[in-house]
Amino acid sequence: MTDSTAPERSRSLPPGPPYPRALQTLGWMRRPGPFLERCRERYGDTFTLRIAHEDCWIVLSDPDVVKEVFTGNPATLHAGEANAILRPLLGDQSVLLLDDEAHLVKRKLMLPSFHGERMERYGELMREIAEREIASWPRQQTLALLPQMQALTLEVIMRAVFGVDRGPRLDRLRALLRRLLDYTMDPRTLVPLVLLGPERLAFIPQLRRVFDQVDLALHEEIAQRRQEPGLAERDDVLSLLLEARYDDGTGMSDQELRDQLMTLLVAGHETTATALSWAIERLVRHPDKLQRLRDDVAAGSNEYVDAVAKETLRLRPVIPIVVRQLVEPMEIGGWALPAGIRVAPCIHLIHRRPDIYPEPARFRPERFLESPPGTYTWIPFGGGIRRCLGASFALFEMQVVLGAIVTHARLRAPVSAGERVRRRAITWTPSRGAEVLVEADDARAPNERTAATQPQAAEAVSA
Repeated sequence: MTDSTAPERSRSLPPGPPYPRALQTLGWMRRPGPFLERCRERYGDTFTLRIAHEDCWIVLSDPDVVKEVFTGNPATLHAGEANAILRPLLGDQSVLLLDDEAHLVKRKLMLPSFHGERMERYGELMREIAEREIASWPRQQTLALLPQMQALTLEVIMRAVFGVDRGPRLDRLRALLRRLLDYTMDPRTLVPLVLLGPERLAFIPQLRRVFDQVDLALHEEIAQRRQEPGLAERDDVLSLLLEARYDDGTGMSDQELRDQLMTLLVAGHETTATALSWAIERLVRHPDKLQRLRDDVAAGSNEYVDAVAKETLRLRPVIPIVVRQLVEPMEIGGWALPAGIRVAPCIHLIHRRPDIYPEPARFRPERFLESPPGTYTWIPFGGGIRRCLGASFALFEMQVVLGAIVTHARLRAPVSAGERVRRRAITWTPSRGAEVLVEADDARAPNERTAATQPQAAEAVSA
């Protein structure tokens, strides 16, 4: 929608900030959390935003209204179209960018990769990688954990996707992916993204070269794996996808496989790394919570680590909204909305409702021990048939890695002030990268060192 149509269309839309699209975009980019909170205070649970290179967003923070979206007809509420900003990175065939039958078919093929039984086999892999990473941390000095968590979760997803961790092709792909994400997730990338629009982002020469190198590396890996015998006996994601068949007996093309692999590699590690960083950033500023977590893990329990993961995702969601584009007119929350509008259930605002979460700004994992999260009041992975395919994997990985950290490292906050939210492209990260002071290995009392045990693998949550 262009600004010239805004006056006519605004009569049928909820209220929202009256200032120009450019100023609303600036507020959304610079201080998104406070900006959203001010809008809700002024305009209520449902309000309209106008963001550059987007149609109108109808931001929703009433769980009953969010339920209307998540249970609505997916033929009317398109998530793929609304995720178009990710197209240059993930590709046209990514399951995140498809709608209707094409989405359902791809989702069905990919679901076995995240089956609950497979999670247990991933658990030992996650622990092994986490313990190796923790052992490499320098002691008695301040360390930004976000890059460490990115390296750790990238290694986990690479091993889960490809099934091996050695070889020149994978080493090269690992380095290229890190380079690509450093470009695309850099806050400075937002400038051309806003000025040029997402569809032109891939044509920036420096970025295009990295895209091409990543594509070549992925296609080489796919071609090599197709030639290998015994795919049916392997349980890595690439082999499972190569063995998967559509109803007509055909398999995925190389380009389809490339787009799904890119989706898993990017979405499967960047968001989890950010969530883990936030969890530690909060824990070191709440020593009582950190000690309780350490004690529970040492006792072989997974209840508190699960609560910590869920409270972190409530208080510091990695992505603040999910978006659906209306293909047809639809009434939502009592508003008759026209086709073309985008509705945006707001994770950040729903998770901070005091009527659902008393003292919503307080980090209190115990709330998830007292009552389970609601389907429409705790939505870090979205909802409905578009709920994140990797939700179980991400939660399980958080539980295993957090358990390994509190078992094998003693951390404390280098400064008392907590870290603010900093935008890293579309994700919200700790402003200083989740800085911690890693104490010497002998900082624990002898009885604590003796009692420390491996954390018990947490039961995966069904997607």
